[in-house]
Amino acid sequence: MTKRAYDPAFEKLLPLLPTVSDFSTAEKIQEMRSGRFAALFAPPPDRTDVVKEDRRVPGPAGAPEVPIRIYRPRAPATAPRGGVFEIHGGGFISGSIEMMDPWCQRVAAELDAVVVSVEYRLAPEHPFPAGVEDCYAALCWTARNAGALGIDPARLAIAGQSAGGGLAAGTALLARDRGFPALCFQLLEIPELDDRLDTPSMLAFQDTPLWNRPNAVWSWRHYLGPGHVGEPSPYAAPARAKDLAGLPPAYVSTMEFDPLRDEGIAYALRLLQAGVSVELHSYPGTFHGSGLLPSAPVSQRGLQEAVDALRRALVR
Repeated sequence: MTKRAYDPAFEKLLPLLPTVSDFSTAEKIQEMRSGRFAALFAPPPDRTDVVKEDRRVPGPAGAPEVPIRIYRPRAPATAPRGGVFEIHGGGFISGSIEMMDPWCQRVAAELDAVVVSVEYRLAPEHPFPAGVEDCYAALCWTARNAGALGIDPARLAIAGQSAGGGLAAGTALLARDRGFPALCFQLLEIPELDDRLDTPSMLAFQDTPLWNRPNAVWSWRHYLGPGHVGEPSPYAAPARAKDLAGLPPAYVSTMEFDPLRDEGIAYALRLLQAGVSVELHSYPGTFHGSGLLPSAPVSQRGLQEAVDALRRALVR
């Protein structure tokens, strides 16, 4: 691994993390999904002040139902709550509802919000548009059932991390272009947005921990699918969108030694230029997924600032 000025808090973690991985086949991806690194990051116990409910909701036309998990504060609501629609990361090829479970519980409890987390179909078994259409279908179900869920439909935000950030951006574009639902905010943390893989950070970071250019190449190859030719849809790669006007206000975060850094910054700047209000944070000494060490002060700051951004959005 190339020597870089990582935050000292990550010194003991770095040797334990993989760098370039072989994601060339579905079998190797399935092996990776089996959780060989999960023991490094054992989740905390469930909170006692949040109630979880697993459901299945209608998927896109002709597709299977979409699993979701709903998080509600245990305390009775005195009025409709803000809602957060959460999309997990994993490079479009891995990840699950489980990986964002602590985050969803925290947001529900601290913001007195209803959180809906979606289990979308993964590539390579299900290439684009399966993932983003699953997310959009579950988002529409959430908005249409806002009353039953105890959500104020005027305070519904979308959130995602990594590939989930890219899916959140793509789903927000779908919601704008299809005229439903209205979103009050988009939280895009370390988003994966651009299939071109040609930014300075993408070209520079070939061996960074957890995510790097070789991994990104496989991620996009599988997500776009073996039959893909030409320029992809902006709903797959939101950086390709020609017009970003009319999208909801955004919070965008990036990490210093993350190949996705520059595409996140560029997307935030383009949103601003299109008249969209944006808060942009780039965290020094960090890498893609460094938030997996939540005890690091920079990780704590990043998490708190994201939660605070959602708080501000949901009280508008």
